[in-house]
Amino acid sequence: MRIRATVAAVSGALALSALAVPAAQASGGSSFGADAAKLFAAAHPASGRTAYTAATADDDAPYAMDVTFSNVKIAKAVKVGTTAHVATSVTYTLTHGADVDITAADFFSGAYIYKGSYTDPANFLIGDDPAKCTATSATTASCKGNIDVYPGDGELFNSDAGLWHAGALAVAYNGQDPTSSDFDITKVGYADQGALGSTQVQRLSKLTVNAAPEPVKKGKTVTVTGKLSRANWEDNKYHGYTNQSVRLQFRKKGTSTYTNVKGIKTSSTGTLKTTTKATVDGYYRFSFVGTSTTPAVNATGDYVDVK
Repeated sequence: MRIRATVAAVSGALALSALAVPAAQASGGSSFGADAAKLFAAAHPASGRTAYTAATADDDAPYAMDVTFSNVKIAKAVKVGTTAHVATSVTYTLTHGADVDITAADFFSGAYIYKGSYTDPANFLIGDDPAKCTATSATTASCKGNIDVYPGDGELFNSDAGLWHAGALAVAYNGQDPTSSDFDITKVGYADQGALGSTQVQRLSKLTVNAAPEPVKKGKTVTVTGKLSRANWEDNKYHGYTNQSVRLQFRKKGTSTYTNVKGIKTSSTGTLKTTTKATVDGYYRFSFVGTSTTPAVNATGDYVDVK
């Protein structure tokens, strides 16, 4: 769930009224991800003034709940293709005051990741469902949840690839129903904390190889071709990754280790072409070490029989 388009537009009262958790539970569905995104957007508008820092004396806001977060653990990289849903696990510790009931049916928490600064994020991703928190003491809990990414739904731009930061939030309704006419936002608790960790959100890569001719006479030339491509999150297709260093590698038949043969660079369309001399039976492949925006990938070895 992303918030790019709504960061500056959602007021605090609207965000909490949109968090119709009782209604979502009654229908048997889960709206946590969408609702949490609205809540986060209201608390982090692009103007720098949070919707919960009253613009006038008449503005209402939830109270700051006595909850903090620590020990966030997330994968070093989240590799996202063009259409497939990606879920990555996140764990963290939630510490709370004695007056916070994390076992209440209307208490929710979840970890999230954001692109850019915490006060003015460019994008935001969170799980579809709230994290599951298990008490480890009277004031601490161990929580586990997911970050869910849907590239086919336009949640990411290509410029989003790279470093993201991790945070976590919690909301306690304390019996308040956002759909009720007597809903009192000031009785709702909210906690939010950023800069708890980091991960790389990367454009999934693909690498192909073809070695020819097959078979080939010993000492003759083997021509190896292929293509390095990566996900484009804006048109949901794979495009060639240009001007990237790639290694041609070889594995002798009956062994398990590839050795470097030579290094080449991809063309303006991501294609690869090079030659080498045939010596013994074995497998050729291309290998890409990756960048901050694109993960490493190895092509599946192509076998060449040397006569």
